[in-house]
Amino acid sequence: MPVTSRLSTKILAMTVVFVMLAEILIFVPSVTNMRLAWLRDRLNTAAAAAIVIDGLPQVDLPRPLQESTLMATGTMAIALHKQDITRMIVVSEMPPMVNAQYDLSETGFWAAARDAFHTLIFGGNDVFSVRGRIGESEMEIELVMQDAELRHAMFVYCREILLVSIIISLITAALIFFAINRILIRPVSRMTASMQAFAADPSNASAVMAAPRGSDELAFAARHLALMQRDLQKTIRQQKNLADLGLAVSKINHDMRNILSSAQLMSDRLADIDDNVVRGLSTKLVRTLGRAIGYSTEVLSYGRASETAPRRSMVLLSPLIEDVGEILGLGGTDIEFVVTVDRKLAVDADPEQLFRVIYNLCRNSSQALEGQTEQPRRLEISAERQGHLVLINVDDTGPGMPQKAKDNLFAAFRGSARSGGTGLGLAIARELIEAHGGSIRLVEKATRGTCFCLVIPDSRVL
Repeated sequence: MPVTSRLSTKILAMTVVFVMLAEILIFVPSVTNMRLAWLRDRLNTAAAAAIVIDGLPQVDLPRPLQESTLMATGTMAIALHKQDITRMIVVSEMPPMVNAQYDLSETGFWAAARDAFHTLIFGGNDVFSVRGRIGESEMEIELVMQDAELRHAMFVYCREILLVSIIISLITAALIFFAINRILIRPVSRMTASMQAFAADPSNASAVMAAPRGSDELAFAARHLALMQRDLQKTIRQQKNLADLGLAVSKINHDMRNILSSAQLMSDRLADIDDNVVRGLSTKLVRTLGRAIGYSTEVLSYGRASETAPRRSMVLLSPLIEDVGEILGLGGTDIEFVVTVDRKLAVDADPEQLFRVIYNLCRNSSQALEGQTEQPRRLEISAERQGHLVLINVDDTGPGMPQKAKDNLFAAFRGSARSGGTGLGLAIARELIEAHGGSIRLVEKATRGTCFCLVIPDSRVL
């Protein structure tokens, strides 16, 4: 990065400019006071000579003495005013024509500042008179002089002020620069370097910024940057693991689909056996294997697209829920499986996808109830139609969901309520229900357990 483009260079330049601007504000009263002090000094010198001369008899002073007095005071004429009497103390041979008159006893600051800059800009050849009181007396002294010497003194003073201002601005800028560089520039540079290194190689653990100490805003931002980098690295590792896992699952499912297809063919042969029990079991086995083959096919296509769009039809809900109970084996356990659904209630949904949703929810509930010793252990599924909506509740009397699971509800690999779980069931359920235009939510209940509510609208209203 060019030196002129660096933030530190810009701060240094701005500091110098701002200090110089501050010096300009100080320059106006400084020059004004310098001019007034210079004039008062001349008035005091002339007043000392005038008082001495005024004590002498009213005679004309010899010309050499007048010239010596004029030369000592740097004036062209000196007049003493007391009460209503004005006495010309000394005067040059040619009385000067006065261009301006100043009374220091009545001049305000802004008028004095205006006069000072008039002398600086336009002076050099003017003759002016200046008048001021002598001490605490009623007498006043008046001088007539050229402004060339005053203007020269003011220019010398301005040059000194400029030199001092430059030195002060450079010292101030250097101090401010080093302070800002330590407090601001260095932390920002470290954060920038860390972001560049992390962007170049996010998987490199050394690219994560070391969290600094301190309680200021930059330290707070740096700590959050380090936290974000660590979280992003963790996410990248998880994504890589998921990609590897997905490839492995795809390979396994490819072979498993073939095995399930062979099993389905053998199950078809069981249907030819002349036994009602075997024939009934074989029908359910064929249907179950068909679902397993369908799931394997969908897993193979998962990496290429999202869930298949639902193929909706009017599905009787009660038989579908009973199939879920049979697959989970809930009828042969001490878990009370209750289905309070009208056998005529139909849902406008994809039967296989709705089966997966209810199956995932019921499996989570049954696993939660299996590890519970308290009674009752009950899993109830109820449903009702409200206009064009069908509401399905999956309610259990298990231990309920911990707060961490509630905070990460429906988040894959983070929303599991039990140790060793993946949370994929709820994530899949939400994705399938939302594909139907519906919703799934956790219902707060006063009693023990967990309750999920599914809302599925008819396709004609979407």
